[in-house]
Amino acid sequence: MAQCNSNCSACGDSGCQDRSAPQSLALHEGTKIKNVVAIASGKGGVGKSLTAALLACELARRGKKVGILDGDITGPSIPRSFGVHQPPAVDEAGMLCPAETKLGIKVVSTNMLTADEATPFLWRGPVLNGILTQFYSDINWGELDYLLVDMPPGTGDIPMTVFQQFPLKGVVIATAPQVLVNMIVEKAIRMAEHMNVPVLGLVENMSYYECPDCGARHEIFGKSEVEAIAASKNIDAWVRVPMDPNVSKEVDAGHVEDIEGDWLAPIADKLEAM
Repeated sequence: MAQCNSNCSACGDSGCQDRSAPQSLALHEGTKIKNVVAIASGKGGVGKSLTAALLACELARRGKKVGILDGDITGPSIPRSFGVHQPPAVDEAGMLCPAETKLGIKVVSTNMLTADEATPFLWRGPVLNGILTQFYSDINWGELDYLLVDMPPGTGDIPMTVFQQFPLKGVVIATAPQVLVNMIVEKAIRMAEHMNVPVLGLVENMSYYECPDCGARHEIFGKSEVEAIAASKNIDAWVRVPMDPNVSKEVDAGHVEDIEGDWLAPIADKLEAM
């Protein structure tokens, strides 16, 4: 076995014990989280953050205490989706606390730490990993039924840190109908399997367009493959989310909580049954 350089994404040693034995991070004394679930994708642009936001809203409407850790540190979009622009609050001990949305969803993101949301974060991997783990362990999240971790796309350093050091109950993988995307989502599924983290569900975004006049569904980006992928991997929770101009409009306006649609209900059912 070669000497470990702590860069799992560049390591080919499948027998490394660090991959299957996560080092759990200590939490703030005021934090109690029952379930940590990652939201992942093999590539960008398939609606991963939308999946995290809609799933958080679905769980919150069911009376669950939900938080979102925006782990896509260099490309954060969660705060804008919820219309959250203020910085995190500070508790009596001087510790940061998440911002809260209209539904009471707690949110932490790098976009909340700068005066200008367009400020780029020009940080290398070790710094990004440090920020990610601090968001989890140093923030006073309070009591949560679910903490959703919106991960950056791919299988690089930050996803590896989440898989290794966060006590994940499972991962929800977002995809899209294109064949290329489905090839890449296969990699994300295999990564989860390799890290011994169960895949709780698949979400196919942009799955179809439903005509508002006649109700006919048009698969603009190709035939849906999510059911076939789920069956091949024995994943019993999968959903199709349509292309809907109203969804984009509400998200851009920071009103994701106002979107009407129970597309993520089967995934929420799966999480509640854990």
